[in-house]
Amino acid sequence: MNKLYFGDNLHVLRQYVKDETVDLIYLDPPFNSQASYNVLFKGPVGKQSTAQVGAFEDTWHWGTGTELALEELRASSHRSWEVLCALRSFLGSGDIMAYLTMMSVRLVEMHRVLKPTGSLYLHCDPTASHYLKIMLDAIFGPERYLNEIIWRRTGSHNPRRSFGPVHDVIHAYAKTSDYKFNIVRRPYMRGHVESRYTRAADGRMKFSSGGNVLTGAGIRDGASGQQWRHFNVTAKKRHWAVPGFYEELMPTAYKSLNAVEKLEALYQAGLVEITPDAAWPIMVRYLDERDGTPLTDLWTYQPYTQNTVWGTDQGIDQDVAWLGPTDPERLGYPTQKPVGLLQRIIESTTAAGDVVLDPFCGCGTSIHAAQKLKRAWLGIDVTHLAVQIIEDRIKKHFPAAKFQVVGRPEDEAGARDLAARDKFQFQFWSVSAVGGQPRDHQRKGKDGGVDGIIYFKKSARRDGMAVVSVKGGHHLNPAMIRELHGTVGQEGADVGIFVCLETPSRDMKLAATAAGFVDLEGRKVPKIQIVTINDLFTSARPVDLPPIYTTSTVLDAVKRAAPRSSKRPKPEELRKSPSLKLPIPGGKESIKPDISTEIISETATAKKPTNKLPSPTKLKSLRREPQLKLPIAGGKSATKIGQYTIDLPELSMAAEGKSHYRAGRKRKEKR
Repeated sequence: MNKLYFGDNLHVLRQYVKDETVDLIYLDPPFNSQASYNVLFKGPVGKQSTAQVGAFEDTWHWGTGTELALEELRASSHRSWEVLCALRSFLGSGDIMAYLTMMSVRLVEMHRVLKPTGSLYLHCDPTASHYLKIMLDAIFGPERYLNEIIWRRTGSHNPRRSFGPVHDVIHAYAKTSDYKFNIVRRPYMRGHVESRYTRAADGRMKFSSGGNVLTGAGIRDGASGQQWRHFNVTAKKRHWAVPGFYEELMPTAYKSLNAVEKLEALYQAGLVEITPDAAWPIMVRYLDERDGTPLTDLWTYQPYTQNTVWGTDQGIDQDVAWLGPTDPERLGYPTQKPVGLLQRIIESTTAAGDVVLDPFCGCGTSIHAAQKLKRAWLGIDVTHLAVQIIEDRIKKHFPAAKFQVVGRPEDEAGARDLAARDKFQFQFWSVSAVGGQPRDHQRKGKDGGVDGIIYFKKSARRDGMAVVSVKGGHHLNPAMIRELHGTVGQEGADVGIFVCLETPSRDMKLAATAAGFVDLEGRKVPKIQIVTINDLFTSARPVDLPPIYTTSTVLDAVKRAAPRSSKRPKPEELRKSPSLKLPIPGGKESIKPDISTEIISETATAKKPTNKLPSPTKLKSLRREPQLKLPIAGGKSATKIGQYTIDLPELSMAAEGKSHYRAGRKRKEKR
């Protein structure tokens, strides 16, 4: 059932999704923010980010497509057409109207595919949320409105003449009154538990209610008016009203008992107590891990509130905290939401096995949450880049997950069709097909002949890089190969990959051969490699490269990179550390660090280290000494070099003049 669709969601909904087959729809569409959003790709550890690739442009304009969509709604006699016409008379045929029209025709299809028990959650920001709510009222009916959830999306903003905009809006609608909804609770605040509960002898937290909470006003016939033990409720013009939450704590048979029988069962279970001279029995409740406050419509993480929530060291609403720039969950996608946000929505509205649909699935957070919670899912996105990110994400986190990608080229004919429809998506697909990361080519101007980058393992200690150039046209010539060869040198790459739709000519192959070979992992590899679309479908290994870093492995490597520690490392750790070339001015003797593993030129045996500093004359005579490699890893600033223990900042000053040296020496003597 799990399927990932590459294509326009309007087309996919109409062609592939049947009526009333979906339990939950979550959509996080563009907000009409008039901005362009990029995906940030990262290289292997030690390399800078290589590309910020255009993910989507959140700009909408009135044109033929929007006119056709509006006419389509008019022809269907859907009530949303009348609302759109009214809005158009007010807004005109501008960008916001184009946005609302294109969203409305899709929301109509989403309403169609929802089950009668299903619900829809539309995530948007305040710039268009009020207009979208009007359209949702028109399509679902105002009586089907459930909630407007406020989600805090960032820490702060600093506008000059308004309050800081830090929230998004999530509109919740049900298809019918028979919608599914599960009460999800969050733990009580620690202060509430400590002030209202006491720790019993068995270690449990016990809550004893004061006052009369087991009865209700008025006389009733039947069991609820009968005397229980020595308590006569009718005489006090009341009746028994046992709280319903006890049904969650007692065995299933408890539900079939009458009021008096329930009181007796609760008394035997220790959940009702009778104290001497008490006017009424006392309700007792023990704090259970399932207890807590039902979720409200404010989902606002509060930083620096750790350890204020009972039973956890997390802060308030930390499960839906926005993603920081270095958050481990980050994929580089511009509008990425936290998995916890989607888990709340899915847990509240579905059961295991239900179907979740995201028609604007972006980097696939909703798909990730659905898979994690054992729901079936359908994801749709119009860019191959998003589809590739989601595919990699699911395979990484759920290796055993089974799903199908629909709409992606499966043969040469499909690739040619994609190239004819959208050259940018064709380039995205081609780059990913050879194992690369795309480079931004949607910006205006030339892309430098590079459509993608491939990182690979060049040797045990070095990474290599290949640049990818994609040509989806029908006219090819040898100059393109020579141009790619020049680009390889300009980019500092090892290999160039030329991906083309058509079969290359003999002269093109000769130009690639003339580029020569490069030594990778001890073997010769063609410096320029030509790959046809047919090769992508017929060859098990269309490019001749060592093991390639995928997007997932690159992100893993970046996350595994250990931050610098201020703690002094052990000598054995230093010996394993990478080396840094550092020139030491002067000296006739070769100088070798006690803990170094390599010197660039000749090596001399280290003498026994002392704490004596060299004289200025000695330092002046040491300028002819070769470079040496020093460990980068932490430790004290003083480094043992040869027979001296030299403070590196002082060494720098001593080389410049006698006065600096004396000042440094005085500081060292004081230490």
